[in-house]
Amino acid sequence: MRAATLILVVLLLLLQYPLWLGKGSWLKVWDLNRQVEEQQRINQQTKTRNALLDAEVRDLKQGTAAIEERARSELGMIKRDEVFYQILENPSAQTTGKQAMTSPASAVSGTP
Repeated sequence: MRAATLILVVLLLLLQYPLWLGKGSWLKVWDLNRQVEEQQRINQQTKTRNALLDAEVRDLKQGTAAIEERARSELGMIKRDEVFYQILENPSAQTTGKQAMTSPASAVSGTP
């Protein structure tokens, strides 16, 4: 009786091996499903990016507004008889920093 039980347990383990660790096992199926979901997410992101690029290309082909906006922002171009103003952010901080760097040196050496 003990030998029969041992033989049945060994047969059960041999039958279970392909289910858990074989070529088409549950672990590999689970891993493949995870990879498919990840690839679908990447594909959706790529489709969204491609749709945006397609809309931009169509806009550049059909209208001049997009071309003008690109020329202004990327190339710094302006129209004829147009005045360009450049606003520097916080210019007083730059001069204050320069004064602060020169002030301690002049105080140490004794020169104003």
